[in-house]
Amino acid sequence: MPRPPARVLTLLELLQSGGTRTVAELADRLGVEGRTVRRYVDQLIDLDLPVESVRGRYGGYRLAPGYRLPPLMLGEEEALAVLLGLVAGRRAGLTTAQRTASETATAKIRRVLPRHLARRLDTLAFTDRPGELDTPDAEVLLTLADAVRHRRPVSIRYTDRDGRRSERILHAYGIVAHAGRWYVTGRDARLGQDRTFRLDRIADPRTLPGSFEAPEGPDPAERVVSAFATAEYRHEVTLRIHGTVGHIRARLPAGVARLEECAPVAGDAQGNQAEQAEPAEQATERWRRVELRVERLDWLPPVLASLDRPFVIERPDELRELVTALADRLASSARRTQGAEAGAGDGCHSRLSSP
Repeated sequence: MPRPPARVLTLLELLQSGGTRTVAELADRLGVEGRTVRRYVDQLIDLDLPVESVRGRYGGYRLAPGYRLPPLMLGEEEALAVLLGLVAGRRAGLTTAQRTASETATAKIRRVLPRHLARRLDTLAFTDRPGELDTPDAEVLLTLADAVRHRRPVSIRYTDRDGRRSERILHAYGIVAHAGRWYVTGRDARLGQDRTFRLDRIADPRTLPGSFEAPEGPDPAERVVSAFATAEYRHEVTLRIHGTVGHIRARLPAGVARLEECAPVAGDAQGNQAEQAEPAEQATERWRRVELRVERLDWLPPVLASLDRPFVIERPDELRELVTALADRLASSARRTQGAEAGAGDGCHSRLSSP
């Protein structure tokens, strides 16, 4: 139960939000009686805060018009919500001036945060594909962030995508926002394997005694991206694409596919010709191996077509068949004449020709 000083501060926050608050409303929000509200108001007045009494049917209490209180008082969840909103805003296409304002606001809030909370927020990371961020559960995020910072094991209850629930002990390396969702990456102590978990599927996180050593190697953001690229899915796809890293990543980002350079296959006439035809300013274009795992293949043929670069499908054969079918449909559409369409009875030609 909140102590009286905490309720007095809550009363001040309510009055700061503007307007006139009735005694009944304040009593309900604070969980006290009306006479206790009046006593708290007297305490604020004793602190030289300009709380005014408003008489009448809709009377109550308010702060003097135009008065600005210097302190900014935020609870941990409020501070977390504000900071995450500012971070998300900076990554959502703001103008330079708006981005600067967001950064200065973030810095001001961080300066007045309790040290323990600021350090927890330092554990958060972002990939290059944040999307529109979900709002994480504050208790889950802050508990995991504390475990990350102090390298302490944490117990979690996790529900996977099939609805199966399990108890896990996690050595959390970091918390990462990726493609609009929040993840924690670390080692499942019981399985002895690295895992990545969605925060919105985690419940009842509890810090445990003991500590662990974080491994060297990729940072948490890289681990999350790599986990997506190597996750087990129904189809394993291997391609060779001739182009720059930028060309390929524009359609197949790091969170979707792994990318490495490779030499052209001997006897690949198309590849050799393309290599010879490259101008000097595009010398960085070369054959690169692309590997990805996907649940469905039907979205890949349009992506490969949009690359507008030579490519070779190494596996699976089913993808090759889908690409061939798409090419046949496109070729059939390209051969279709306007007269043929009119003959099919849609009337487009006659309507276009009418005055």
